[in-house]
Amino acid sequence: MERIVCVVGPTASGKTGLAVELAKRLDGEIVSCDSMQIYRRMDIGTAKPTVEEMQGIPHYMIDIVEPDEDFSVGKYVKMAEACLQDILARGKTAVVAGGTGLYCDSLIAGRSFAPCPSTGKRETLEREADELGSGALLERLRAADPETAARLHPADRKRIVRALEVYLETGETISAHNEKTRLVPPRHRAVWLGLDFEERAELYARIDRRVDDMLRLGLLDEIRALLASGVPEKATSMQAIGYKEFLAALRGESTPEEAAALVKQRSRNYAKRQRTWFRRNPEIRWLLQRPGADFSALSDAACQEIPFFA
Repeated sequence: MERIVCVVGPTASGKTGLAVELAKRLDGEIVSCDSMQIYRRMDIGTAKPTVEEMQGIPHYMIDIVEPDEDFSVGKYVKMAEACLQDILARGKTAVVAGGTGLYCDSLIAGRSFAPCPSTGKRETLEREADELGSGALLERLRAADPETAARLHPADRKRIVRALEVYLETGETISAHNEKTRLVPPRHRAVWLGLDFEERAELYARIDRRVDDMLRLGLLDEIRALLASGVPEKATSMQAIGYKEFLAALRGESTPEEAAALVKQRSRNYAKRQRTWFRRNPEIRWLLQRPGADFSALSDAACQEIPFFA
């Protein structure tokens, strides 16, 4: 088995702390699998680990693109795989940590993605979405790829455009491509550790405190600085939970207090979706925390689940 440990779980469950502790014990380095911590200058709202929290452990796949750049899971896998290979080649342990399940699963599986050539078809589809609405494009997709269309909401413009783009560029539906990819054996074997709380209320309380801390640390100023630097409100990065809600507050459409309450609610909903995603992976060994439990004991328990821990 390769020296790869994946630390996953819902937001605010303590994955960063556990990943750092494991990296210290296993002579490891950390590869982040967080779809928002990739963006530079978006530190507070993404709960990006601080220099102090990193404790000298190298972290990869953080601060790698500008907030107005397009990014994809395909780009993530290509870049993160290079980091993984470098860590393993130096005889160290790769600790893959984060809550973006699609990123983590795709990296370990070595999943390939349909190509995105720059032929102008995406731009044409985007213009059609502007003019006709994403619902009209969904009907067009339904005729070519009913399986994918059935899974998508009419408002999910990004995925609708992507699915149509793949079909127009390759002649193959994205459903067919994904099915072939799933049949390929995984590229890596990893130890999977899931971090969560025995009581859901404890996690939700941590989420609420985290949002309050973000505001105290200056999240609104961070958002203002991003806008002042030219990052458009419609950028994918600015649609993340914790940013889009406060954009509305800055426009005067709600109060900061109302926005904070909405961020807390949406973060709890996101944590529920993360739980659902990771629970489908039978290889994950879950570590359930109790309120006030000793963190070193949790780390000891995690190490006991790692075959190559010595």
